[in-house]
Amino acid sequence: MAGVRERVPFTLPGIAAAAALLFFGLASLGGIALGLFVTGPAAVVVSAVVLVTVLTLACGLIMVSPGEARVLQFLGRYNGTLRQDGLSWVNPFTKRTTVSTRIRNHESAVLKVNDADGNPIEIAAVVVWQVEDTAKAVFDVDNFVGFVGIQTETAVRHIATSYAYDNHGETGLSLRENADEITEKLSAEISARITSAGVHVIESRITHLAYAQEIAHAMLQRQQAGAMVAARQRIVEGAVGMVELALARLAEHDVVELDEERKAAMVSNLLVVLCGDRATQPVVNAGSLYH
Repeated sequence: MAGVRERVPFTLPGIAAAAALLFFGLASLGGIALGLFVTGPAAVVVSAVVLVTVLTLACGLIMVSPGEARVLQFLGRYNGTLRQDGLSWVNPFTKRTTVSTRIRNHESAVLKVNDADGNPIEIAAVVVWQVEDTAKAVFDVDNFVGFVGIQTETAVRHIATSYAYDNHGETGLSLRENADEITEKLSAEISARITSAGVHVIESRITHLAYAQEIAHAMLQRQQAGAMVAARQRIVEGAVGMVELALARLAEHDVVELDEERKAAMVSNLLVVLCGDRATQPVVNAGSLYH
């Protein structure tokens, strides 16, 4: 049955069919009673046949709740999918399989994989999905719920191994710094893997991302070192700008005339004060400018 697509089956309005069956059922019961006491055995037999027929046709009454669909099979062949909620009448000899068309969540387990740099990481994701084609979901895969779960974990593993956890300032996408782009790629890959099951991916998100325990401490130290270097770089850039401004203002207003040696000493002292991570202790020179 591979390659089958969802279609609408032949149905009749359920309320009208139920009313007609009720009418003929009561009429057949009346005919049986009349035959037993008045008209004779022939009327009883005819009325009994009508009653059995009515009861058989009554098995075709089917009620569908909102958010559900019924996949119909007749003699092993796909006969259509009933999505209209309420009471309907279908072929009473069909087999009916209930399929939920509500939106569902699947959260993968925390997977331990190696990223593109070979570092062991832990990753998990959640995918929001919904059955779009009930015929494909029932006939093209063995268990579409389990199929979605396995293919989601496969896609998460592939995405995790295709990108580095952190690019450390280099060009390219990384799992930690480019969450939106990675999420789009994850959704596209999951959709491509589960489209054969008639399932539509609404959204997918990475819910857990971290280095594995065996390297988490080392990577934390690396991140701290990178942050410290970046902070020091900003401090030095700011200090150099302040020194340049101080020298320019002194020269502009003729506050004091400094030769190259004094400028060098002043620059050194200002950089020590501005770049140091501890408070400096001033030293008062009680002699001349040169001693």
